Amino acid sequence: MTPAEQEPNRADLGKDPGRVSGMFDQVAAGYDRTNTVLSLGNDRLWRVATTRAVAPRPGQRILDLAAGTGASSVALARSGAEVVAADFSKGMIAEGRRRHGGVPNLTFAEADATALPFGDDEFDAVTISFGLRNVNDPQQALREMLRVTKPGGRLVVCEFSHPPSRAFAGLYAFYNDRILPTVAKTVSSNADAYDYLNESIRAWPDQRTLSARIRAAGWTDVAHRNLSFGIVALHRATKPV
Repeated sequence: MTPAEQEPNRADLGKDPGRVSGMFDQVAAGYDRTNTVLSLGNDRLWRVATTRAVAPRPGQRILDLAAGTGASSVALARSGAEVVAADFSKGMIAEGRRRHGGVPNLTFAEADATALPFGDDEFDAVTISFGLRNVNDPQQALREMLRVTKPGGRLVVCEFSHPPSRAFAGLYAFYNDRILPTVAKTVSSNADAYDYLNESIRAWPDQRTLSARIRAAGWTDVAHRNLSFGIVALHRATKPV
C-alpha cells in the first residue's frame, strides 16, 4: 500500500513521535506547496528572515532541524556553509534527498531532536523552523541543541506564535478556524494534519514564555522579533563561551 492509499495519520497534542512522524511522512510530497498556499506565500518571507538570522558563512557547519524536504537547508547551503538537514520523518528525508540530493554542501540525516546523533560542540549554528512545537519534549530538544553547538555558536528558532494585537489575533483565529481547514481539504493529501496544526499553535506558548524556556535550557543573549504581526516569532540565542 502506498502512502497515498493509507488511512490519514493524524497526530494529537500528546505528540507521540511515531504518530507525528507518520503524519509528516504522508504529506511529504506536497508539503512545501501546501505551506505556501496556506501561509499566503509568507513561508518564503519567513525562510529568508531565518536564513539572515542564522547568517551562514563558508566554512561553518550548520544543523537545520525539522528540515522537512530541505527547502530551508538549501538556502543555508548556498552560502557555502556545510549544512546537515535533519528530520525525524523518513518520508520528508526521502523527499528532500530526491529533490536536493545534488546540492553542494548539503547532507540529509534522520534525527530525533531529543536525542541528536551528533557529537558535542559540533555545529556553529543550529536552527529549527516550525518543528519545535511538534517535539514531545521541547525542553530536552533545546538542551540537545545546546549540547551539539560550539561555545559562542548560535540558535535560531522560527515558530508560530501569538499576535500581540487583539484585533489581528481575532482575524488570525478566524482564518485558522474557518478558512484554513477548507483550503487544506483542497490542497493537502491529509487535511486532518492541519487540524493538528491549529491545535498545536493554540497550545504553544507565547513569545516571552518561549524565550524564558530557551534561557532555562542554558542559552544566553536570548531575543526575539515578530514576523507577520506575530503570527510567527524568530527567536535567537547564543551558547555561553
